[in-house]
Amino acid sequence: MPISAETFEKTLERILPRVAKPGRYTGGEYNQVKKAWESVDFKVALAFPDIYDLGMSNLGLMIHYDIINKHQNLLAERVFSPWTDMEAILRERELPLFSLENKRPIHEFDMVGISLPYEQLFTNALNLIDLAGMPVRSTERDASYPLIIAGGHACYNPEPMAPFVDVFVVGEGEEVILKIIGVMRAAKQLDRETQLRYIAQIEGCYVPRFYDVAYHEDGTIAAITPNMPEAPAKVLKTIVPVMPPPVTNFIVPFVGTVHNRAPIEIMRGCTRGCRFCHAGMVTRPVRERPVEEVLTAMEKILESTGYEEIALLSLSSSDYTNVLELTQKIGERFGHLGLNISLPSLRIESVSTQLMDNLGDSKRGGFTLAPEAATEKMRNIINKYVSHAELLETAREIYRRNWRTIKLYFMIGHPLEAIEDVEAIIDLSKQVLAEGRKFHGNKASVNVGVSTFIPKPHTPFQWESMGELADVEAKLALLRREVRGNGLRLRWNDPQESLFEGWLARGDRRIAGVVERAWRGGAKFDAWREYYNEEAWQSALAAEGIDPAFYTHRKRQIDEVFPWEHIDVAVTKRFLTQDYLMSQQQETRVDCREQCFACGILPQLKELRRETAVDDWKCPPVKKRPSRKAVPARELSVDSIPLPML
Repeated sequence: MPISAETFEKTLERILPRVAKPGRYTGGEYNQVKKAWESVDFKVALAFPDIYDLGMSNLGLMIHYDIINKHQNLLAERVFSPWTDMEAILRERELPLFSLENKRPIHEFDMVGISLPYEQLFTNALNLIDLAGMPVRSTERDASYPLIIAGGHACYNPEPMAPFVDVFVVGEGEEVILKIIGVMRAAKQLDRETQLRYIAQIEGCYVPRFYDVAYHEDGTIAAITPNMPEAPAKVLKTIVPVMPPPVTNFIVPFVGTVHNRAPIEIMRGCTRGCRFCHAGMVTRPVRERPVEEVLTAMEKILESTGYEEIALLSLSSSDYTNVLELTQKIGERFGHLGLNISLPSLRIESVSTQLMDNLGDSKRGGFTLAPEAATEKMRNIINKYVSHAELLETAREIYRRNWRTIKLYFMIGHPLEAIEDVEAIIDLSKQVLAEGRKFHGNKASVNVGVSTFIPKPHTPFQWESMGELADVEAKLALLRREVRGNGLRLRWNDPQESLFEGWLARGDRRIAGVVERAWRGGAKFDAWREYYNEEAWQSALAAEGIDPAFYTHRKRQIDEVFPWEHIDVAVTKRFLTQDYLMSQQQETRVDCREQCFACGILPQLKELRRETAVDDWKCPPVKKRPSRKAVPARELSVDSIPLPML
């Protein structure tokens, strides 16, 4: 028998004293949006499949929360994965997973939107669906259950989660989520199959059950073909031509979160073309937010939240066209408040002395740079060239301006990397530290972060294999011996965890069986080192007859059909192939702000221009902002979205 809201609230009051951090489950925070449940006719649960402490720092979740709740006839509420103590109580008492705002069971919503920014959340997503009292496989859920959609960077290869999700949103969700809601409201009384046939016609919407996968005898994919006329042969990512106004009324958490700050996305996309960077390839084209819009958003955020740190986000913040003007005006307008302004993802070659001066009053603990490689050879291979001289000059100017810590990030494990390339990381780190000691003596420090190369989908390295585990571990052992002592600190990713991420990221639909078996065998919180269940995963791989090396250590043929072949990110396979072959010859491309290399995004921009009347797109964009003739996402009316033809 369904439990009433009043009874559930009382039950929750008795439960919460028994769990760690009960503030994760209470809701009621400042700036939350709580609407009368019966006053709206379409309800969306926005789910982040990890704990509140992490999910509350996810900007995508807050963007969609803001957009949906702007509509009087719509409701969006939050749900996160409960920690193990809370989950045990919910299962013991047979209580369903619930939303924070109205404490309603998730299965009572019309739609559940799951954020999947990285692959280690897959088992948590299944666990969340199960805790909500729903079958984990989409074919077992009819129209009496909420429609389950998923989006995020891990959805650019949706196949390992294909059997569990009704609809994947490929690309940017600000506008498409309202289109899906509009169709679902119009088709609410129809069966699930018919609802999905309508949704499959929306750009950026991938309905896995409408596609069949055929395999060759060697296990590679022969073809991915639609089995329903409404399903396109390739699902083209959806692009928001004009960045919608930023969120300014952020919910202020009751408990500490991983990022205690308010983020503003100042730029979307990147033109640098780093060959390992999945985000840089799939988020093209570049779109920039005007300086005044950022400043106005900051004023509203400070007024509505009280945050003391603002993060200006992008993939390459120092490439933002007006970064000097922005940081200077921030200092002029907000300098007296003692705000901490974080500007992550700075490029060594575009960090100027003036930018450092503009950031000089910040309370930042360190300055982060990501050279990724320490030799000319490896920089050419990954297409991220910056000279030693440039790096050391930048470090010198950073230390000169009273920063005492520089964080350097490197990548190891590319198959073409030699031990000399790793030894160069040691030498370069020590040279940077030497620059710091000229200004700060023994108080100067260098923190070195090392990650393992993972060839991600939709990048030029998607044909490449991962480095052999023994080789990567030997290189890490060398770094651990040498990057140590006063002023040097090394942090690294476990290469075993990188292998795990690698075969999940590059997996096909057969990996879904492994994910489900591992979850049923106890796997969850896979991103948490202390909870990663190696035994459950190995058992699942064996039961499904899957060798993960097939996905991680096998070099692909140029003409191989990838598991994500039917997902079109508007960057052509021809361009990626050419770039991959260039990497093998250590050939580089300049920033495509300087020269267009016909990656494929231009035709898509022309189509956007035709459909949205954004008539001044450039590739790359120039300082002039695209016209707001395009309707911003939050102003779309779900009532005006017609049901497409079948």
